[in-house]
Amino acid sequence: MTQAALSAALSVAFALPVARALSRRRFPGRAAMVGLMGAPFLLPVVVAILGVTAVWGRAGWVSDGLAALGLPRLDIYGMPGVLLAHVFFNLPLAARLLLQAYAEIPAERWRAAAQLGLEGRALWRAVEWPALRGAAPGALAAIFAVCATSFAVALTLGGGPRATTLELAIYEAAAYSFDLSRAALLALLQLAVCAGGALAALALAGPLAAAPGLSREAVRWDGGGRGARALDAAALTLAALFLGAPLAAVALKGLAGLGAVAPATWASIGEAAARSLVVAVASAAMALALALPLSAFAAALSGARGRLAEAAGLAPLAVSPFVLGVALFVALRPIADPAALALPLTALVNAVMAAPYAVRMLTPPLRAALADHGRLADSLGLGGRTRARALYLARLRGPLGFSAGVAAALSAGDLGVIALFSAPEAPTLPLLMHLLATSRQLDAAAGAALLLLGLSFGLFVVFDRLGRA
Repeated sequence: MTQAALSAALSVAFALPVARALSRRRFPGRAAMVGLMGAPFLLPVVVAILGVTAVWGRAGWVSDGLAALGLPRLDIYGMPGVLLAHVFFNLPLAARLLLQAYAEIPAERWRAAAQLGLEGRALWRAVEWPALRGAAPGALAAIFAVCATSFAVALTLGGGPRATTLELAIYEAAAYSFDLSRAALLALLQLAVCAGGALAALALAGPLAAAPGLSREAVRWDGGGRGARALDAAALTLAALFLGAPLAAVALKGLAGLGAVAPATWASIGEAAARSLVVAVASAAMALALALPLSAFAAALSGARGRLAEAAGLAPLAVSPFVLGVALFVALRPIADPAALALPLTALVNAVMAAPYAVRMLTPPLRAALADHGRLADSLGLGGRTRARALYLARLRGPLGFSAGVAAALSAGDLGVIALFSAPEAPTLPLLMHLLATSRQLDAAAGAALLLLGLSFGLFVVFDRLGRA
């Protein structure tokens, strides 16, 4: 669990200056930068690891540069590699969650702070920290649970027993020792550790600061000094390089592999992409259907009860998709053919796994809407659709679009669940990429990986833009 705690802390710590810079700067390409914040988290894990090793591995770009200077090459295997990959995945998620918290600060507060001449630490204490204190612990909790259940990263970059995780121990007990009782015990231990870590992180959250406003577009007058501009530029530049270089490596390999795809394979890729698209859209709809009631319930509660309900919404992150898929496979096999239900089951499992991210995104704006205008809505007797439209919709459009985009992109890139259920003759795009790689069609697999990257990222951008329209 050490790597999970360190990964979560580093991701949120590095995301803070990035989110602050994006909040107070307007520049050409800002929308693309915000979009880039979603790309690494949405990548299929195996594809992302290929990109990370292409940049930071012993034969990667950074090592080649160090060797040209006469310095030793990097060795990222072990704890450093696990932390590097996890921060690459989760820094963008933390930055988007914190950026959403900045967006919830009313424009009137920024105007009042400017009139009072608040800058630097004074502005941080009076305006920024009260908003971030409600979002940062939730980001810590979600990222901790994700990293605690990490399998592919620890298996690929762990480098041996030093970076062994509970998820790897469960896999070894089930796949190699065939000790299902030990695997079940370890799974319960993992669930308890993740729940404890989530509760500990959410316990750090402060009370929601009452911040009513008129929902105007916020304009910030702070950060005009040369030092503040330099710090923001440095944070954005380093984040763009750290996140963009592995993506560029994947793109270059994929472009080189597209020419090696046979005409017959293109037909299979098109059919597989269509299946992935159907699964992704269905998964996004089911994830929102699961998350909205949980978020509304958590937002309606206050104090420790509200944090406990929010932690319960993060519970699916403590169970790996593989474990959940195996449970469904065993339960359904006596009564139905799991292969015939491959696409619906894949969408369902991915919706359950994506719902916690939606809960984390939807709960703070719901809670803020109730704190700002809940009593007024009650006094006016607003209920049903009228209450949802007048009280919640304006606050939830952005989070709903982002949550649907994350759910769709994660489902489109899923390999573990579909590999368990699907027949090889009807694969989704990730499974087809895996089959091409195992059949030694590496160039075609790289081309399929690039198309999968475009599909996942395209789904996220479409849903996210719809939410911000």
